[in-house]
Amino acid sequence: MSFFGLNKKGVYSKGKKSSEEGAKQQYQLKQYADATLGSGNLRQAVKLPEGEDINEWLAVNTVDFFNQIHMLYGTITEFCTHQACPVMSAGPKYEYHWADGQTIKKAIKLSAPDYVDYLMQWVQNYLDDETMFPSKIGVPFPKNFQLTVKNIFKRLFRVYAHIYHSHFAKIVSLGEEAHLNTSFKHFIYFVQEFQLVEKKELAPLQELILQLMNRTTE
Repeated sequence: MSFFGLNKKGVYSKGKKSSEEGAKQQYQLKQYADATLGSGNLRQAVKLPEGEDINEWLAVNTVDFFNQIHMLYGTITEFCTHQACPVMSAGPKYEYHWADGQTIKKAIKLSAPDYVDYLMQWVQNYLDDETMFPSKIGVPFPKNFQLTVKNIFKRLFRVYAHIYHSHFAKIVSLGEEAHLNTSFKHFIYFVQEFQLVEKKELAPLQELILQLMNRTTE
């Protein structure tokens, strides 16, 4: 069953289950991120706010990028079909197989829409897990939190890579090119700031990354 069919809004809010104080803190962090992002300075927007906990900042931004990518992919779901995209790929050199280490331990080959469905549900399960993404003040993040975040960002990158390699012409025709480029540029600044994704994982879009980074005066 399609994840996108179940959640048509494509927006996840961790604050739904949080205590009043926890929700307030997360909202304030989100407001700070939005305000800084609105200034147009993406490099500054990703930096850890002074005095804030790095895990809280990583958590807020993980939810934000999950929502961004969810909505971006949602614009092309009718074109990303089993027939059009029988494998999850990023150009002819890169193909991704799915395994989560729990229900699917051995990597399996999936169509792109199935892969993205599995991926989004996998991420949402983590976001719903109070032991991994605690929403209440004073509840510590687990020791493996940052490792989990790195794995989430590594896999979310693959959705950007698939969109650019397989559906960019459709994105342009829909008038979403600027939105996609800004979202991806923001994503790259964030993963570079906190060293969340290894360079080899970014290889499918390395040329684009260089172009986007060189296009800025930040």
